[in-house]
Amino acid sequence: MNELVAEFIGTAIVILLGNGVVANVVLKGTKGHDSGWMVITTAWALAVFVGVVIAAPYSGAHLNPAVTLALAIAKKFEWAKVPLFAAAQLAGAMVGSGLVWLFYKDHYTITEDAGAKRATFCTEPAIRKTSSNLISEIIGTFVLIFVIFYFTDAEFTQGKIVIGLGSLGAIRVAFLVWVIGLGLGGTTGYAINPVRDLGPRIMHAILPIPRKGDSDWGYAWIPIVGPIIGATLAALLFLWLKI
Repeated sequence: MNELVAEFIGTAIVILLGNGVVANVVLKGTKGHDSGWMVITTAWALAVFVGVVIAAPYSGAHLNPAVTLALAIAKKFEWAKVPLFAAAQLAGAMVGSGLVWLFYKDHYTITEDAGAKRATFCTEPAIRKTSSNLISEIIGTFVLIFVIFYFTDAEFTQGKIVIGLGSLGAIRVAFLVWVIGLGLGGTTGYAINPVRDLGPRIMHAILPIPRKGDSDWGYAWIPIVGPIIGATLAALLFLWLKI
């Protein structure tokens, strides 16, 4: 139970801070309005750092079903726990996104652009092309998972990712997420995490946001399927290289 609570809280904090920075940048009238991609990618990296620090002592800080799945494929995590972790992560993502809406509620009200409002919840492509968008999410997630496997002092104990230097070790994860955002985030917004997109997209659909437009469910499968494929490929390559 402590593991699931940690995954829930850690994921909620990641989404609160990560989607929070998007809201700060794109919603009308905020102090950070129009401050740009560097602000968004930097804050997302730091959000992941905070989430990892919170959850790591209890659950190993997966915070992402793609990570949980990859660890199970690599025989470093129990398959029976995969759906439980994913459910906790999804619930955390929904709560974190709901808190972003509550925090910036007045700014949602004065923002006319429905696309900007949706961007504070979920991802969308810069150029909408299914094959390219799917490949972007596969590659981005592959890099995330494969590098996590290959941190030089990373160990895996009962499914927990243990990185040296205590909390400072989480900085490596933050830098990894940061460089993925800067280098590979320009096409789809680098979901690289199924619940990071799905949980907030659900909240966008159900929250009473004025003039919010649709939730773009036609695209929603890509940031779910892409990360699953990318994580699977990364885990399989890791296993093959270890043979």
